[in-house]
Amino acid sequence: MKRRTFLSSTIVGGSLASLPAMTSAADAPKGQRQLIELRTYLLKPDKQKAFDVYLEKALIPALNRLGAKSVGVFVETLPPSRPPIYYVLVPYENAEQWTSTSAKLLSDAAYQTAAAEYLAVQATDPVYDRVESSLFRAFETMPKVEPPAGKPQMFNLRIYESHNEAAGQKKIEMFNQGEIAIFRRVGLTPVFFGEAVAGSRMPNLTYLLAFNDDKARTDAWGKFGGDPDWKKLRAIPEYEDKRIVSRITNKLLSPTTYSQI
Repeated sequence: MKRRTFLSSTIVGGSLASLPAMTSAADAPKGQRQLIELRTYLLKPDKQKAFDVYLEKALIPALNRLGAKSVGVFVETLPPSRPPIYYVLVPYENAEQWTSTSAKLLSDAAYQTAAAEYLAVQATDPVYDRVESSLFRAFETMPKVEPPAGKPQMFNLRIYESHNEAAGQKKIEMFNQGEIAIFRRVGLTPVFFGEAVAGSRMPNLTYLLAFNDDKARTDAWGKFGGDPDWKKLRAIPEYEDKRIVSRITNKLLSPTTYSQI
C-alpha cells in the first residue's frame, strides 16, 4: 500500500464571488497569494492500487506540466476509513491557472495516454463515489504552499469554522497577527494556511501541519499550549475561541510514497 501519514476533512464547492481577480502567470506580482485546491476522494473497495497508479503516473505529472508544483497526496489515517479516503492538494499561482486546468488536461496527449485505463472505467465499476473539492486563498503571512524539509510521516489537517464572515476574518487576523509565527517557533511546521473561498461548511479557514512522527506532533502542541506569547494572544477578548470559532475538525493523514509534499 503506497502511503506515508496525513490528516483529513470533507469539502465541497460553493460560491466563487470572493476569488481574486483573474491574472496571467506573467502578470502576477511577486509574492501573490496562491489558490489552493483540496480534493477529497472516497474510494470504492479494492480500488486503491488503480487510483495510486492514476495519480502517480497520469494526474500529478500532468498537473506539474501545467504549472501546479508540489502536489500533495494523502490518505486519512485518523479517524480510520475503509475503503480509504484520499486527499489531493493542488496549489495554483492564480485563478486563471486554476480555471484552465481541467480543459488543458483534456487536450494533454500524454495525460490522456497515461490515464487511459482510469478514464475508461465503466459506471458500473467506479474507482470512487464522487470528488469533493474546496478552494482556498493562501493567508497574507503565508502566501504559498511550503513543502516541508525531509520526509514527514504525519500531517495534521485542521478546519476552523465560524458562525459568520466577521468572526472568520477575526480568526484569520489572529493567525496573521502572531499565531503562525508561534507555530513555527514551537515546531508546528505549516504547509499551508488558507481561507475557504468555495466549498462546504463556510466560512472556514483550513491549515495543514507536518511532523516527523506522532511524538513530534504531541510535543509541539504541548510547547504551543505553554508558550507565553500564545497565552498573551489568546487572552485578548476579541480573539476568544467562543466568540469567533464554532467548530474545529482535526484529522491525521499520511502521505503516499509519490506525494510531492
